[in-house]
Amino acid sequence: MRLIPTLLAGTALVALGACATASTVSVVETPETLAVAPGAPGVTPTWVNAAKTGAGASYEAYVDGRYQDGGPTGEVSKVWFSIADGVLTETMYGLIHEAQIKQLRFAVVTEDGLSVEGTDTTSRTEYLHVDAAGRPLSPAYRVITTDKAGRYEIEKRIYTDPDRQALVVRTTIRALRGDVTPYLLLEPHMANTGVGDQGEASTSGLYASEGGVHMALRASQPFAAASAGFVGASDGLADLADGDLDALYRTTGDAPGNIMLTGALPTIRAGQSLSRDFVIGFGDNGIAAVAAADSSLAIGLDEVLARFNGEGDRVGWEDYIASLDQLPRLAEQATDGGRLAYASALMLKVQEDRTHAGALIASLSNPWGDTVDATNPSTGYKAVWPRDFYQVAMALLALGDTETPLAAFRYLPQVQVDGETPGNTGAAGWFLQKTHVDGEIEWVGVQLDQTAMPIMLGWKLWKAGLVSDAEMTRMYGQMIRPAADFLVDGGTVGLLWNDRTITPPWTQQERWEEQEGYSPSTTAAVVAGLTVAADIARAAGDPSSAQKYQTAADDYASKVESRMFTTNGEWGDGRYFVRITRNENPNDKAPIGENNGQPAHAEDRIVDGGFLELVRYGVRAPDAPSILATLPEYDDQTREDRFRVRYDVNGVPAFRRYGNDGYGEQTDTGGNYGVGGEMHPGQRGRLWPFFTGERGHYELAAALHNPLADAGWTEARLNGVRQTYVRGMEAFANGGLLLPEQAWDGVGHPTAHDYQPGQGTNSATPLAWTHAEYIKLLRSLADRAVWDRYAPVEQLYAR
Repeated sequence: MRLIPTLLAGTALVALGACATASTVSVVETPETLAVAPGAPGVTPTWVNAAKTGAGASYEAYVDGRYQDGGPTGEVSKVWFSIADGVLTETMYGLIHEAQIKQLRFAVVTEDGLSVEGTDTTSRTEYLHVDAAGRPLSPAYRVITTDKAGRYEIEKRIYTDPDRQALVVRTTIRALRGDVTPYLLLEPHMANTGVGDQGEASTSGLYASEGGVHMALRASQPFAAASAGFVGASDGLADLADGDLDALYRTTGDAPGNIMLTGALPTIRAGQSLSRDFVIGFGDNGIAAVAAADSSLAIGLDEVLARFNGEGDRVGWEDYIASLDQLPRLAEQATDGGRLAYASALMLKVQEDRTHAGALIASLSNPWGDTVDATNPSTGYKAVWPRDFYQVAMALLALGDTETPLAAFRYLPQVQVDGETPGNTGAAGWFLQKTHVDGEIEWVGVQLDQTAMPIMLGWKLWKAGLVSDAEMTRMYGQMIRPAADFLVDGGTVGLLWNDRTITPPWTQQERWEEQEGYSPSTTAAVVAGLTVAADIARAAGDPSSAQKYQTAADDYASKVESRMFTTNGEWGDGRYFVRITRNENPNDKAPIGENNGQPAHAEDRIVDGGFLELVRYGVRAPDAPSILATLPEYDDQTREDRFRVRYDVNGVPAFRRYGNDGYGEQTDTGGNYGVGGEMHPGQRGRLWPFFTGERGHYELAAALHNPLADAGWTEARLNGVRQTYVRGMEAFANGGLLLPEQAWDGVGHPTAHDYQPGQGTNSATPLAWTHAEYIKLLRSLADRAVWDRYAPVEQLYAR
């Protein structure tokens, strides 16, 4: 089988000013290339480290609220990339979850032996395009990896072509001590798996395909040699174990599998360097993939970067950043000069699909990817959860982005259950737990906060003047009324495995997707959602529904303490909110369910920060007795590690999701979560940095709520929020200014990554929710008001 037509074998490559001088390098004689690589299908594939230090895509302008070619930014580029351990990792083309590359790295033969980038190097990640204050203006990166033994250094500049389906990797390799011979290693995972790929290699380029998706890596100068093989059997890295690439294969043949493509570069003499440009093109056939790559090379990669950045009269990332009229005043609230605020703005927009406008995902990562089987397609976190979606849309609105949140609101009906939902035979109005960005159903648990939050977002956009009265009336009939009706009436679900009957505010799953019952955080969202739904219903001319929604909200709000606040709990004086209770009696010490390998415990032994959402949305005042009573139990750092939630790390208040959380690395072995798809008793959920922001929001609300305080006292308290919680969240950012889902708490066996306390783990980085919480905390400080507070809710319940 030939992936690339024969006529392309002689296609001329465009050589740029990136080659080294003749005195710098020597070309090694290569052995004869054999036809077909043996060893199909190769070893079982996995993904890679999810602790990204970089993530990027081009900025694409909407055309009438949609993504389509021909607008100010030309052809819509649908390529995303990520960086971890100093190497290019998961790269997507098509929809945002459709990975095509596992990783691209270099193996370097040195005088002392073989060194592999990522494994045998240290790295740092920098932004290529920053303003005078060092704040990033685009997600283009400079990544420098340095051999731990000091023999070489590799600098890569990585960005996409905003006018083509192509990714640019501009590379300079420096021989610091002794001669070195580098080899480019490209591991495709086409069509979002690692088992169905076919590949070819020649000195003109490296090529891979699966089904209807093709990839071509082209270089500014030909490789010295090239090979295609199956990982673990005939791949170039295994061949290089003896220091020589001496088993070359032209193709992997007709048998698909887990493949690696290798391109040899010339030997670099000690003290010299070699520069090469590589462009990876994608397309629905081989010709299109080659054309995308070659066209980028032809136009000039400096020009491609200028277009990516939006320099001068070009439309790109600079234009998006400039459109965020609130970003400068938010940056003033930061303690790092605004660097993380600008990076967060970029990350939130990067993590939107470029086919389905407004489709906001949770993270460009596959959690604990280096032990996740890539045999079958997986979205990981590259999917839509309406809860994470709400957080991101609200943060974008806080930045002054008036287009993306509106597109997000208009996108939401695609993920709401109705009579047209494939396979649905039950209740309608609720929002799907997790979907692909095109609406394909993935998970179908009912989470009532995820049904309330689309209503809440719509109300905010309406009050901001971004949704007209006419559109809101239309969306009320289409989306908001069915959702609000479900929050009152519930119903019996009939979708895939789910046939449960939901009786609100009892939820099948709370915000951690693991337990059923009455949850403070879920109830807070439901009360807020119904209250603003009543406001919308009145404006839409439906007073009877408005009364129905408000009556239900009043009922749910009045029973918050009786349902979820224990008065005889195990901790402290026995008075605090529990994480969740399966019935309406929080004092009966009934167990909640087992999860993530952890045994069931009585409900009153599990505390979390969900009660703070009651204050955030305005369901309870910051000084409500139930809130004040729970804070000491949430903050207790003397409790045994299993049930302890708060850990101050490097002076930063940090929190786990809840006591007894098992969603994290193993304490006994340091191993990843869920290895082999199995749960283990030693698993432990770590610190989630966005809880630092949630606690900061509470402290801000408390500072603003005191009617007897003078201006000086209030300002001092708000400055304390800035110095403790804003600075604290900034401390969790890695070298690429990306914020993680989880950070290491230091409990248990160290992992293979040798994490330090407060360092992001291999769970998921960047997490959009964490970046969103940081942005919203800055906006709340700038406004002197909680950004997520809903005035009608506060007026009714937080007096």
